[in-house]
Amino acid sequence: MSDTLYLSLWYPNLRLAGLADKLIAVLGAFAEHGGEPRVYSATVWPVSWRETPLFQQVYGRRGSQGEAGAPLGAEPQIAVEETLAMLHDDYAYEFQIGLSLWNFEPEPAARWAREARLVRVTGYGPLFDDGAYESDGHIRIDFGSDAPFLEEGIELDSVAARHVEENVRQLIELTAAVEKASGATARLLWSELGESLAQRLAARLQGLRQ
Repeated sequence: MSDTLYLSLWYPNLRLAGLADKLIAVLGAFAEHGGEPRVYSATVWPVSWRETPLFQQVYGRRGSQGEAGAPLGAEPQIAVEETLAMLHDDYAYEFQIGLSLWNFEPEPAARWAREARLVRVTGYGPLFDDGAYESDGHIRIDFGSDAPFLEEGIELDSVAARHVEENVRQLIELTAAVEKASGATARLLWSELGESLAQRLAARLQGLRQ
């Protein structure tokens, strides 16, 4: 059964004014590890996830003149600065950015292809959702379903195992990169159901290697 995968990052004595620099560093690390260099969208959530967003922006093609051939999305620094102009202790700032992973496509002909999925990078104000940052991190990355890192729904032959292992290696490298780039002093890769990705992957690969 697939699960939702998260990475939480914490920083010592982080003040709200310093959150922007951390978010820019995290988003900027994606491009070198299979991610997109530009941010797809930004949202500001007030008080808790139950509230209506105060701000939402889906970035189109943002060239110097807005020309059709300009890259899709906004530079991380521009997106973060625009969004965190609404800086408040009980707000959360969510950004979507693309991450390319190997995916198995059963139809029309079974094949593996690299496809981009949108992941969410969220920076928490200290009072948002009753101090959710204490458990979720000052910054949390929501990778979505852990299926690309396990592919439990298909037979795991040598080809599938190679693609799954490449996805996992990319995840590990990205995790280390965002920690280093942003100066995090603690990180936690965790799942919504509390299961260990490492243990599930080891069990998944065990039969293939025997």
